[in-house]
Amino acid sequence: MVNLDLIATEQRNDRTAGIDEMTTAEMLRVINEEDMGVPQAVSRCLNDIAAVVDEVTARLRQGGHLYYLGAGTSGRLGILDASECPPTFGVEPDMVVGLIAGGDTAIRNAVEGAEDDREQGARDLQAHAVNERDAVIGIAASGRTPYVIGALEYAKSIGAYTAAVTMAPGAAIAEIAQRGIVCPVGGEVVTGSTRLKAGTATKLILNMISTGTMIKLGKVYGNLMVDVRATNEKLKARAVRIVKTATGCSDEAAKAALAEADGRAKNAILMIIAGISGAEAARRLTEVNGVLAAAINCGKE
Repeated sequence: MVNLDLIATEQRNDRTAGIDEMTTAEMLRVINEEDMGVPQAVSRCLNDIAAVVDEVTARLRQGGHLYYLGAGTSGRLGILDASECPPTFGVEPDMVVGLIAGGDTAIRNAVEGAEDDREQGARDLQAHAVNERDAVIGIAASGRTPYVIGALEYAKSIGAYTAAVTMAPGAAIAEIAQRGIVCPVGGEVVTGSTRLKAGTATKLILNMISTGTMIKLGKVYGNLMVDVRATNEKLKARAVRIVKTATGCSDEAAKAALAEADGRAKNAILMIIAGISGAEAARRLTEVNGVLAAAINCGKE
C-alpha cells in the first residue's frame, strides 16, 4: 500500500480547506489565485529545462526521436504535446511520440492498475524500437509511477537520453533520469487532483521542451512557424500570411510561390527572398538541414 502522507502532491492545501462552502465567485477566485503561482514555480526550473532542450535537440538532429511517457493526466499531456508537433512544425508523426500507461484506451478512459505495471513501460519503448539515439522523458506529478520508472530504467540501460518531469522533490524518477525537472507547485485546490496546478505546470514545461527544440532545429524563422503544414483553410491562410510577413511580398506573390513550393512556407520565403526557383530552394534547404536563415545567408556568399 502506498503511503500518501509521503507524496508531495497529496498534501492538503490549507488555503482551500473551505472551498466547498464558498460562493461560486469566491471559489473561482481561489482557484485562479492558486494557478498564478504555477508560472513562478516553472521559472525556477528553467536551467534544467534548457539542458533537456539542448540534449533533445542533439538527439533529433542525429535522426533520433523524443518519447514522452506518463500515466493518467501526465500521459495525456505528453500525447497532446506530441500530437501538436507535426501540424505546427512540419515534422513526421514519429519524431515526437506520446505513450500512456494502458495504451490508447487510456487517453479517454481510466485503465485501472495500468500505471502500476513497471514492466509495461519498458515493453512500450521496446515496441517502438527505442535506441541510444533517442530521448525519453518520463512524466509523473508524484514522481513514483511504476510505469514511468520502468520505462526510464530501460531507456537508461540502452543508452537513450533520459529526463523526468515531476512536481515532487526527491522523486524517484528524477533520481533515475539523467536530468530531473522538479517543479513543486504546492498542494492542489482539490487535494491530490494533479490535473490542476501540477497539470498546468507540466503543460508549460512540455510546451517549452518541444517549442524550444523545434526552434533550435530551424522550424521557426524569427517567430514565424515556417514549417507549418497547411492542411486546412485556416492553415493555408496562415501560410500565405507567414510568407507575406517574412518577405513583404503581395498576397498574389505569396500564393504563387506557395503553389510552386507545394504549400511549404519555408521554401516559398526562400524563393522570394533569393529570387530562385522552387527546386533550387528545396536544394539549398536540404544542404543546410532546413534552417531558413542559413539558406538565405548561403545565397549571399
